[in-house]
Amino acid sequence: MLSLSFTPLVPWPVLIGFGVLVAVFAVLAVLARGRTAVLRALALGLVLLAIANPALVREDREPVKDIVAVVVDRSGSQGLGDRPAMTDAVRAELQRRFGALTGIEPRFVDVPDAKDSDDGTKLFTALSQALADVPPERMAGVVMLTDGVVHDIPASAAALGIKGPLHVLVTGHPDERDRQIKLIEAPRFGIVGRDLTIRAEVMERAGTGNAVVTVRRDGEEVGRRAFPTGRPFSLTMRIEHGGPNVVEIEVEPLPGELTTVNNRAVLPIEGIREKLRVLLVSGEPHQGERTWRNLLKSDANVDLVHFTILRPPEKQDGTPISELSLIAFPTRELFVQKIKDFDLIIFDRYANQSVLPSAYFDNIVRYVREGGALLIAAGPEFAGQASLSRTRLSAILPGEPNGRVVEQPYKAALTGTGTRHPVTRALPGSEASPPAWGDWLRIVSAQVKPGIQPILQGPNALPLLALSREDKGRVALLLSDHAWLWARGYQEGGPYLDLLRRLGHWLMKEPALEEEALRAQTTGRGREVRVERQTMADTVEPVTVTGPTGTERSLTLGQAEPGLFSATFEAEQLGLHTLRSGSLVAFVSVGPPNPRELADVFSDTERLKALAEATGGSIRRVAEAGGTVVPRLQAVRGGRASGADWIGFRPSDSANIRGVAVYPLALGLWALAALAAAVLAMWLVEGRRGRTA
Repeated sequence: MLSLSFTPLVPWPVLIGFGVLVAVFAVLAVLARGRTAVLRALALGLVLLAIANPALVREDREPVKDIVAVVVDRSGSQGLGDRPAMTDAVRAELQRRFGALTGIEPRFVDVPDAKDSDDGTKLFTALSQALADVPPERMAGVVMLTDGVVHDIPASAAALGIKGPLHVLVTGHPDERDRQIKLIEAPRFGIVGRDLTIRAEVMERAGTGNAVVTVRRDGEEVGRRAFPTGRPFSLTMRIEHGGPNVVEIEVEPLPGELTTVNNRAVLPIEGIREKLRVLLVSGEPHQGERTWRNLLKSDANVDLVHFTILRPPEKQDGTPISELSLIAFPTRELFVQKIKDFDLIIFDRYANQSVLPSAYFDNIVRYVREGGALLIAAGPEFAGQASLSRTRLSAILPGEPNGRVVEQPYKAALTGTGTRHPVTRALPGSEASPPAWGDWLRIVSAQVKPGIQPILQGPNALPLLALSREDKGRVALLLSDHAWLWARGYQEGGPYLDLLRRLGHWLMKEPALEEEALRAQTTGRGREVRVERQTMADTVEPVTVTGPTGTERSLTLGQAEPGLFSATFEAEQLGLHTLRSGSLVAFVSVGPPNPRELADVFSDTERLKALAEATGGSIRRVAEAGGTVVPRLQAVRGGRASGADWIGFRPSDSANIRGVAVYPLALGLWALAALAAAVLAMWLVEGRRGRTA
C-alpha cells in the first residue's frame, strides 16, 4: 500500500512561513518582471519542496481479524426451566456459524454468578474485563446470550465503550408463569413457649388468584390454609424449644410454572428461654451440695430454687422451727401447682423419708413423660431402703441399685458409648489412658436397664452415669456424690464444669447436645460450607445437598472424632441449601437468603432494548415452537446492522504492519538536478531578455 508523507527538515510553522514568503515573492516578481519571473518562483518552489521532504511510503500490511464478543449468561436465573438447554444449543450454533465467517474472530465469555456477593448478573463487567486487551477499533460487535435479567446495564451507548453493534439473544418464553412466597415480617428470635407472628405474601404471574400455603416446623406440618395472592397474610407460630426452630412456608406450585425453587421460604427462628428454672432438692447437707449450687447460680440464665432438708419428719427433738430458722418444705406448691414451671428437677442425695407422698412421685413421672427433665445425683442412700428406686420413680429411672456401695479410689472413664455421646465426648483429659483426672472415692453399685448404655463407668466397669429418654422427657442417673472432689482440685481435679453443664443442658434439650443431629454453616471462606453429623452409630449415610434451584448432590462425610462426622463443600449457587440425612434436615444460607437472581425470574426483552438499538444492534428471542432459532451472521460496511433474520457486524479492515519502505521525492541527485535545471533556465531566459533590451 502506497501513501504520500511529509517529514519537514524544519518545524512546520517555519516551513509555512517560508512558503508564504515564497508565494508573496513570486506574485511580486511576476507583476514586476512578467512571465520570466515564473522560473524564479519555480526554483524557490523546488527549494521549499526539498525542505518539506515529501516521500512515498509503501507499507507491507497483514490483515487481522476483528473481534466479536459472545457473552453467555450462566447466572442462577439462566438455570431455570429449559433455559440451560436453550443456551447450550444457541451457543453451539453461534460457534459453528462464526467459523464460516471470514475476517471475524469470536471470543466467547461465560459469566457465572459472582462468587462472594449478591450483585446479580454482571454481563457488562465481564465484557469489559474480557476485552481489556482488544483495541476499540477492532471491535466488530457484541452478542449477548441471556434471559435479559442483567444488573449492570450502562447508562448510555457511549458508556459501553465499543463502536460495534450490540445484539441481544434472549432465552426463555414470553408466556412464562411463576408463583413465589415473599416474607414481609420475619422475626429471627422468639421466646420458648410463646407465639409470634410471621407476615408473608404470595406473588404470582398468570396465576389463579388463590393459593394453598403449607406451614412446617422442624420438618413437621403444622398448618395448611388457602390465601388470596398479592395480599399480605399473617401466620401465628409457637416456639417449642430453644435453639433453631426451622419454619418452612411453602405455596403450592402452578401448573407449568417456571420454577418451584422460590415457592418455599425457610425461616430459622432462634428459640430463647426467658429463664431456665431449676429445682434442686438436697436430701441432707453434704460436701457436694455447694458444688451443685455454685454451678447453677453461676449461669445467669438459670433461675434456681434450692431446698435442703435439714430435719426429716422422723427427727423430733422438740426444737421449735422458729429457733431453727427453717421453713416448711412447700411440697404441694412445688410438686403439684408449679411443677410444670420447672425445666429441670434435681434430687441430690435425696432419700425417701415420707416428705413426698407417692402421689407427688406420680406427678414427677407425668412431668418427665410430658417433656420435663429429672437428674438423680445419688449417694449411699440410693442403695438403702429409702432409695428413690423404691418409689414410683423406678418406672423412669435408667438403672436400679443392687444394695452395695463401693468405697475405693477409682478414675471415672468413658465407655464406648461415652466416647461418642456429646455430653462426654472429648472431655478434657479423656484422651489419656487412664484419664488425666483425680480419683473419686465412692460409687453406688447398680444395674442399668436393658437397652441403656452408660456413658461413664467406675471400677470394675460399674455404671457411673446413665441417660435415658422417657417419652418427651429425659432422665439422668449419676451414681456417685463425689463430683465435688474435682471441683475442690483433689489430685488436680477434673472437668466437672464441662461434665455437669453439658449434662444439665442435655437434660434441658440443648440442640447442640442432641445425640443425632445434622448441622451446617458457612466457614467464612467464600462459599465454603461445613457439614457436621452427630450420631451414636459407627457410620453415617451420605448427606443429600439440595441447592436453591433444586439441583442435588451427594456429600460423603468422614469421621472427625468418635460420634462426629464432617465434610466441607463449595456451594455453586447463592441462596438457601437444604441438607438431608435420613430423617434429619438442616438448612444453610450461602450469601443472602433471597438472592437477586431468584427475586425476578422472568425473561425480559425490555431492559436491554434501548442500549442495543442505540448501538445499531437488535434484541430478539431465540425460542420458537420447535426449539430455538439463531439469526444469520454477516459482515456489513454501512447502513443497518440487523434484519428480520440476520444480525451484522462492522469490520474495521485492521492490519498489522510487517514492514515499511520510504522513497524521498525532493532529496538526492535528481532533486539537485531539477533545482540546477531551474536555476540554469532562469539564468538563460533572463540573460537573453537582458541582451534584447
